[in-house]
Amino acid sequence: MLNTETKKLLFEGTVIPAHPLALQQNLQLDEPRQRGLTRYYMASGAGGIAIGVHTTQFEIRDPEVDLYETVLRIAAEEIDLAALHRPFIKVAGVVGLTEQALKEANIAVKYGYDLGLVSMAAFKNQSEADIIAHIKAVAEIIPVFGFYLQAAIGGRVYSYDFWQRFAEIPNVLAIKIAAFNRYQTLDVVRAVCNSSRVNEIALYTGNDDNIVADLITPYRFEVNGKIIEKTFVGGLLGHWAVWTEKAVKVLAAAKEFVKNEHANAADILRMNIEVTDMNAAIFDPAHNFHGCITGVHEVLKRQGLMEGIWTLNPSEALSPGQAEEITRVTQAYPHLIDDEFVSNFLAQHVKVV
Repeated sequence: MLNTETKKLLFEGTVIPAHPLALQQNLQLDEPRQRGLTRYYMASGAGGIAIGVHTTQFEIRDPEVDLYETVLRIAAEEIDLAALHRPFIKVAGVVGLTEQALKEANIAVKYGYDLGLVSMAAFKNQSEADIIAHIKAVAEIIPVFGFYLQAAIGGRVYSYDFWQRFAEIPNVLAIKIAAFNRYQTLDVVRAVCNSSRVNEIALYTGNDDNIVADLITPYRFEVNGKIIEKTFVGGLLGHWAVWTEKAVKVLAAAKEFVKNEHANAADILRMNIEVTDMNAAIFDPAHNFHGCITGVHEVLKRQGLMEGIWTLNPSEALSPGQAEEITRVTQAYPHLIDDEFVSNFLAQHVKVV
């Protein structure tokens, strides 16, 4: 169960970066920098972190690596040590078929995580009913953060009926929609609006190609003669693992726009395009997202938060031209770059590296 303050933050909406994995050149965990990243996200004003997710590298679960529990423990320790005096949402990635997922959910509970971001990518050919049963099993252990992953990088397309049944699961408290598809995004939001739990599920964007637009768009449907409205309240994003101090300001600007009926839509829509352009450089859609993890690492390395862009998967690297694209967007949008903040953070936290 989430405590009252944490649940309030989840439903009001916040910035939840997907936490990377800091490695040394020998591919061993760089624990000082791993801890430093967690501290950076807290100092940036983020409202939580998600760890053990794709940005943390799925290979942490390989038996010869065995870092899943370690990275969850380290992040939890840093959050506890910070004594923030404000709610901070701890989300643990939960993957695999049911046996593995239940094991990971129990590890997350052991370290005080609030929710499990449950990947369904392991279910390649199973029925939607089987997957609903899987989510119900995980939800008995930890509150569930649902996750609609785009088909291009390992997800699959789910029916509207699936999301209707998903929304009715009692311990589902949030859904990250990362379908990168307006039709599939609409399916999830409409299903939630038509569920009996419409006010018990928070929607978070993972649509990296439409982050700001998601945050300012009201979804309205007629349900049983009444107009039901639902909005994305925040984001759980690999994109927000970089330039996080500015991401907090982006979310605040989106929320301010929604509240201000006289706001200039052109300004916020311009920001949407700027953020999307930056995301394209980091996440590498030009090469089918091959460099999405190393793109995040490259930004953090340039800022001094990581030593290198090494990954546990030797095939992962920056794509041709990706470094140049990252340079281009950092120069094009200086108002969305937090280099100065990071420099001051590192100067004040000498134990980070």
